[in-house]
Amino acid sequence: MKDQTIRHSDAPDVVALYTPKLVTVLREGYGLQHVQADAVAGLTVAIVALPLSMAIAIASGATPAQGLYTAIVGGFLVSLLGGSRFQIGGPAGAFIVLVAATVAQHGMDGLILATFLSGLMMAAAGFLRLGAFVKFIPYPVTVGFTAGIAVIIFASQIREIFGLALTAEPGELLEKLGALWDVRASLTPAALGISAATIAVILGLRRWRPHWPGMLIAVALSATATATLSLPVQTIGTRFGGIPSSLPAPHLPDMSMQAITAVLPSAISFALLGAIESLLSAVVADGMTGRRHRSNCELVAQGVANVGSSLFGGFCVTGTIARTATNVRAGAHGPVAGMLHAVFLLLFMLVAAPLASYIPLAALAGVLAVVAWNMIEFPAIAVLVRSGWGEVTVLAATFFLTVFRDLIEAIVVGFALGSVLFIHRMSRTTDVVTDSALVGRDRPDTADPRGTYDEVQAQNPDVVIYWITGALFFGATASIGSVLDRIQDTHKALIVDFSSVPFLDSTGANMIEGLARKAHKQGVALWLTGGSAEVQRVLGTHGLAPPSVRYAATVDAAVAQLRGAAEPSGGALHA
Repeated sequence: MKDQTIRHSDAPDVVALYTPKLVTVLREGYGLQHVQADAVAGLTVAIVALPLSMAIAIASGATPAQGLYTAIVGGFLVSLLGGSRFQIGGPAGAFIVLVAATVAQHGMDGLILATFLSGLMMAAAGFLRLGAFVKFIPYPVTVGFTAGIAVIIFASQIREIFGLALTAEPGELLEKLGALWDVRASLTPAALGISAATIAVILGLRRWRPHWPGMLIAVALSATATATLSLPVQTIGTRFGGIPSSLPAPHLPDMSMQAITAVLPSAISFALLGAIESLLSAVVADGMTGRRHRSNCELVAQGVANVGSSLFGGFCVTGTIARTATNVRAGAHGPVAGMLHAVFLLLFMLVAAPLASYIPLAALAGVLAVVAWNMIEFPAIAVLVRSGWGEVTVLAATFFLTVFRDLIEAIVVGFALGSVLFIHRMSRTTDVVTDSALVGRDRPDTADPRGTYDEVQAQNPDVVIYWITGALFFGATASIGSVLDRIQDTHKALIVDFSSVPFLDSTGANMIEGLARKAHKQGVALWLTGGSAEVQRVLGTHGLAPPSVRYAATVDAAVAQLRGAAEPSGGALHA
């Protein structure tokens, strides 16, 4: 049996740290079957990205063509150079608030310059190896700001959903709702009907035909109905004059010192949010596939992608969780799928650009309404609410600051509250021990919680044991998770011992829950042993209960049960 104590591994060399995953995949051997898998996945993602890219661009105050430029150029570069095997880059809903504010304050030229500068910042952060620091963002913060962004996205689409006549829409949520209420008499029934039908088609196909491209079908049906019935609604053609049938020539934005100084705060916000969003998306892909991304390589790729997007008139690029998950579920083999997704979008511009003129804005608003609903992680919120007042405080503060104040401020405050909460909880795990020698005393053999050495047990390749020592909190989750993820199909059981874990927070428990899902999928029995009553409570709150996991009081008890011996587990833990 393999006995491993979790510790930080040696840092890889520079070449390995920044080698794109595309190179890794090609080194493994890339055959015709892999090309076919990536082509199917790339087409599937392109079908999802097509309406989303245009909808996000319009909601951000840009043109639908700019959304496509961002997805094509940025998406291609993210997959070509990135450190994640399955990451899909493009415009993201999380940026709508920041992009719209930048456009309102600095105009389109200011947005493009801010995107260019943010790309340089992200690439620099990657070369300075700052990517790993994203792991220090607590889980309640990510859930809170994602839910807050979802509320803001939905609020930004109310005007289009109801077809309201509002020329100047305020940015602040309460002011926006007041202004929309004042023009409620201008409601357009046709726009509301198209939005409702779009949402109904997407949700209906998701339930009864989940493998069909629901968003694209819904948008195509709404465009057909609008054109054939001459419905009195705003379309891409009436508002934007359609989209061009080719990419524009690349050009540098205005690089004057005055312009740079003006947009620098926006560029910093883009870089910070882009780093967080892209690395979170990469983590989601890791959890779905069991792979590990290279965070610093991914940051460099995201930086290059933002620079490239700005050169072609696009805006912020980041890893997109929904499209990345779609890529994985569609059977992608590697980064070529993301590159082909960009190629398919380019082909759409070259061949079918005139058809986009008929797409009603109400349909794209319906698409974003569904996206906003999906962004709110209701199961995660429920788990955090059950976890205790600390997680609820961090979650609520991040959510309300995102909705009513500022996204970056929400992340900073949420991180600070999470840190204070961690310090408070760690202080409660500290005991004062009397009669301690200056030098640690030798321990008798009987005090060893791991029992006597068993050579038969040590040679058993079917069972792997990990002892986690120290607090399993949001700052340690990434490094520990990278070790625990190494589950091989040849192992029959994995034992994780919590006897030396004084504290477990929601981020750590969420990591263990993901480990349990992966183990169950691969047919590996997961045993959790030891742990204080508080650790057991947190594990139970996150749904870690039989049959997905099994519990024993000690490692020896778990091994005994694995052997099928009659030895009782004695005081087994209950999650």
